[in-house]
Amino acid sequence: MAQRHLDPTDRAPAEAVAPPASDTDALASYLRAQATEFLRALRRHRESGASPNGASPATRSAAPPAAPTAHVDTARALRRAARRLSGTLHTFQPLLDADWAEGMRPELAWLSGTLAMEHAYASRLDRLLQALNRLSGSAPLPSPRPVSGRTGATAPPPTTPPTAHPDRGNLTVGAAKAGALLDRQLTLARTRAHSTALQALGSSRFHAVADKVALLASEVPLRTTGPLTAPAAAAPTDLRPLATAAEDRLTDAVAALPLVTAGSPYNAQALVHGLSPDPSPHPQDAPWHQVRLLLRLHRYALEVLTGAATGHTAGTEPDDDHADVRLLAAGEALDLHRDASEAAAAAAQAARTPRIAPATAYALGVLHADQRHEVEAARYAFQHSWHKEPIRLP
Repeated sequence: MAQRHLDPTDRAPAEAVAPPASDTDALASYLRAQATEFLRALRRHRESGASPNGASPATRSAAPPAAPTAHVDTARALRRAARRLSGTLHTFQPLLDADWAEGMRPELAWLSGTLAMEHAYASRLDRLLQALNRLSGSAPLPSPRPVSGRTGATAPPPTTPPTAHPDRGNLTVGAAKAGALLDRQLTLARTRAHSTALQALGSSRFHAVADKVALLASEVPLRTTGPLTAPAAAAPTDLRPLATAAEDRLTDAVAALPLVTAGSPYNAQALVHGLSPDPSPHPQDAPWHQVRLLLRLHRYALEVLTGAATGHTAGTEPDDDHADVRLLAAGEALDLHRDASEAAAAAAQAARTPRIAPATAYALGVLHADQRHEVEAARYAFQHSWHKEPIRLP
């Protein structure tokens, strides 16, 4: 039975007026703001219905269908808020009630990961089909993305979903069959992920998380507000040491990366272990994925310290005046690295399908190599961005 959640968005907007008065107040204000964003997205989800078209089956015939992106944008907003809450709890856990933070963080991570799978499979399929057309010469080379005049950084891709899949009529037989195989496998995975997300949003586990987030929107369980036990009394109240520790973890992880190798725009590392029978993710990618997560935690910590605004449009990060352009560019490069790495793994997995034609296997092998070169290009872009001097927006 669905539970009724508190919604602080219905209250007077007095909470977001005054700037934080102290460090712990800054943390509490940020957590309350992210909880409010979570609840606002949850309310939009309920208003649009659980259908991907944005309308419940009972009212779909009586009401005009909502925009196709309504469900996608709602899930994206939910997982963005859950991701920021989870990351902030991880970085600043010494300032929070220990039992509450340890119980809340894995639940938020579960929710964020569950909601991200459908979008990940859809993006992976679109990326692979576009690469097949590009490699087959049946599609023009992608034009450079526009540059944002505000930051000088590369603008993010448009938030509108991809249209129909690229035409496979002009592909070779092997490439066309490879595209059909990938379409079949990844569409099935996306459908299952969609069902899993809908089940998660209707589960008692999700309702428990939403209830805790609703309470968080009104009261943050800081450790200093609880019983003054010895550990609580000795807990730090300054956010900067904890944020610096997050930055140090990121710096150490980046220092362990092979940035000298990544400084070359092309090298043979893209194909190492390419013929390995192990279907697990590429062994070279794990340190880069870890840096991506640490970079995200570092950015969230900076948002807490600077009191970054939480208002943003779907598909973009918060538009605040303290954004570090270098971190934004590095994060975008690592996102592309993750996408190319997972796309290469999907191509390799499809190539292991029994009894496929040699031409199909060859096309998948070329596709795998192409995505591994995309991985190397993303590493080069990260290395190039990371070694730039930090630039902050005026």
